[in-house]
Amino acid sequence: MADEHDAREILKPLVFRLHENVPAIVREVLLERGWTEFDKKEQDDTDWNLYWRNSPFRMTDYCSIKPWQRLNHYPEAVRITRKDYLARHLKRMKGAYGSALYEFSPVAFIMPNDYVRFMAEYSKEKQSLGRRPSYWICKPVDLSRGRGILIFQDIKDFVYDCTVIVQKYISNPLLISGYKLDLRLYVCVTSFCPLTIYTYEEGLVRFATEKFDLSSLDNVYSHLTNTSINKYGASYKKYKEGIGCGCKWTFSKFRSYLRIYGVDDLLLWKKINNIVMLTLLAVTPLPAASNCFELFGFDILIDDKFKPWLLEVNYNPALRLDCSIDATVKRKLLHDIVELLNYKQIDALRQNQVAGTKAGRTHVPLSTPGESALEEASDLLTCQGEAECTATSSVQSALQAAKGSIHKVVTQTKKTARGHPRKTLTSQLRERMNMPKTSSQAKAETKSKQLPGAVYYPHQFVQPSRWLPTPEFWNCKLTTLPYFLSDKDQKPIPRVGDFVLTFPFNEAALQASRDGIDVKSIIQEINKLVNKDSEIDLVI
Repeated sequence: MADEHDAREILKPLVFRLHENVPAIVREVLLERGWTEFDKKEQDDTDWNLYWRNSPFRMTDYCSIKPWQRLNHYPEAVRITRKDYLARHLKRMKGAYGSALYEFSPVAFIMPNDYVRFMAEYSKEKQSLGRRPSYWICKPVDLSRGRGILIFQDIKDFVYDCTVIVQKYISNPLLISGYKLDLRLYVCVTSFCPLTIYTYEEGLVRFATEKFDLSSLDNVYSHLTNTSINKYGASYKKYKEGIGCGCKWTFSKFRSYLRIYGVDDLLLWKKINNIVMLTLLAVTPLPAASNCFELFGFDILIDDKFKPWLLEVNYNPALRLDCSIDATVKRKLLHDIVELLNYKQIDALRQNQVAGTKAGRTHVPLSTPGESALEEASDLLTCQGEAECTATSSVQSALQAAKGSIHKVVTQTKKTARGHPRKTLTSQLRERMNMPKTSSQAKAETKSKQLPGAVYYPHQFVQPSRWLPTPEFWNCKLTTLPYFLSDKDQKPIPRVGDFVLTFPFNEAALQASRDGIDVKSIIQEINKLVNKDSEIDLVI
């Protein structure tokens, strides 16, 4: 009877939990993989493996994570996805490590604070002789899908009524048959400490649906590549010479196109990967959190000299299906994300994975729509004040090694693993057990009235600048071993599906990302890559 019971437990499916407004394709892919959907009426609050939502989680959600669970957002990822935050971080990195390395993003002015600086730059550009006319692009800092964008040349046309970012408009983009394009690159970060970055080999090339024309700056179908805009254009469904119908290609088709015309696409992609690494380094460190990941959408524009430029980084990149190319790319993307999460057979049991110990914390309910910044700050203080929210990121395993504890953890893990099948529900990746440590209860969440939002942004996310984490919070140790490390060498898995490990890219970078990110050493390693690529570029 006991054997029959164990067999039934092993055959339990993985369970996903979706927040409202999650794209339907997420549910479809998980059901295709044999998962079941969480039913809060029938199941315990912790009886799930993956919680996917469009909005950020609360800090208590990260502190109460179980070894078998994954969250699809990392704490404070908004630091890189709001345009003004990103601009400030890149400006800081330029000052610290030189503008040559961070020249992949045009200088940004955040209005209204930088109005005087912008006017000085505008006047300087206006009075320069022999230079091509300057064009500028204005974007609301927290809107997406091309909303509120203004392109202008004359200052008299510059009008704004909210916080915006103004940058030099790249007026010499790469064109294919006269149409402007940009790249939507998918990047999955499985950890910020140690920094672990996977880039997706396939992706979307997005075209404007009318030919590029600087004489009509107000024509969004000529200057913007957002599908959410172009699908309403008169030319969207028409066949366009060299492009075809619609407004998208895959990376595969684009790279084949480049090779036909003698362009070194491998060198171009190396430059793009460097942009990804340097951008993500700008926001490290983020608060420690285990068993979560972040899928970013990097928008990259390529100019007519084949230089890649970072336009912005998207939180919750669009997963809706507008065309067959979307279905081809995004469906496999989601399948590969699930593979990357490296679920083990034992994760389906959804119970403590170490015999004789109890669950690490009393469950703290996950957040619901409309929860306020005060709740967020309150939860943060709770996490700060409780010593049991002890966890360090996987990179801090070096510290444990110094204390002689990592060997013990790995040994115990292997011993425990022998008592369970090494099969996996999502891949052939070998099983490595997570070992939670006991801790006391996390403080129960309390409701508070919602803080009034900014005048122009009632929907905006909680800004990290509203509170400053204490040293105790930053030293918060992780409760589980990293899910993304291989059993063989305890290093990040180099490739999962079409996800390719971009960082760490060598042993020196790996060591520099342990025990806290050594940004200076990592920058030196990236500089070596950039210099090597530059030498290759000169030879070509």
